[in-house]
Amino acid sequence: MTDPTPAPLAADSLPPRTAPTPGAQGSTVIFDAAVAKIAGIAARSVPGVHGLGSGSARALGAIRDAVGSTDMTQGIRVEVGETQVAVDVNLVAEYGVPLQQLANAIRSAVYAAVEKLVGLMVIEVNVEITDVFIATVEDKASARPSGHVTAGTGSTGAKREVL
Repeated sequence: MTDPTPAPLAADSLPPRTAPTPGAQGSTVIFDAAVAKIAGIAARSVPGVHGLGSGSARALGAIRDAVGSTDMTQGIRVEVGETQVAVDVNLVAEYGVPLQQLANAIRSAVYAAVEKLVGLMVIEVNVEITDVFIATVEDKASARPSGHVTAGTGSTGAKREVL
């Protein structure tokens, strides 16, 4: 019969810990929600991300946005240890954005934000792209700042406006 208790780790295989500041007392606890919010803000900042979360989560998020209560952790799952963090990002990409490049940019943004703002080592950022958003004519029209657009220049070099 084998012993189900795992063997103790050697002292040199344990992750390094930061020594407390001399004279400092107390402990710091960083909740998963705080780390998830930082990761969510970082992921949303990457161009090409249409939204975070699955279809049903995004529908609920649209309702939250309408009442002014945006959930910055939507589409983000984290596992926080004493010295390390793992992050999963679930998102919808915008059409036309190279998906592998988008995933790499999201990884970079999340790694940088979490390591800088939380102070824990990020061991992995898994990116799940569940859909691609294709803008419709109505979506493009609602994104315009005014009721008309500049269509470019004519043969005279003057800009033409389309109403």
